[in-house]
Amino acid sequence: MAILISFDIDGTLEFGDPPGGITLEMVKRAQDLGFLIGSCSDRFPSAQKSLWEARDIQVDFVAAKHMLPDIRQRFEADIYVHIGDRDLDRQLAEQAGFQFLWDHEGEAEPWLEWVK
Repeated sequence: MAILISFDIDGTLEFGDPPGGITLEMVKRAQDLGFLIGSCSDRFPSAQKSLWEARDIQVDFVAAKHMLPDIRQRFEADIYVHIGDRDLDRQLAEQAGFQFLWDHEGEAEPWLEWVK
């Protein structure tokens, strides 16, 4: 089963500003399970890429958060999910046909259950 997880950065990931509760270890665990991972944020894609590279994580995509529909078109997956901390994250995710998880829901790593 192919699963794509898009992370917002600020307020969601531990290296965001403000920091969120999703840790690099959680992201790496998802990646090790074969999930397609990346970020869709308010930050410029080049800035997102730099943040990931500084942490030695090769992501499958980076994009502005309003580009979630393009990410869905670029990648074939059975499950698409975006994790964020704002109503705008939820709205854009749902418009693009993604499931949405609040940042605090993502801290429980529900995607680990999806691969059982």
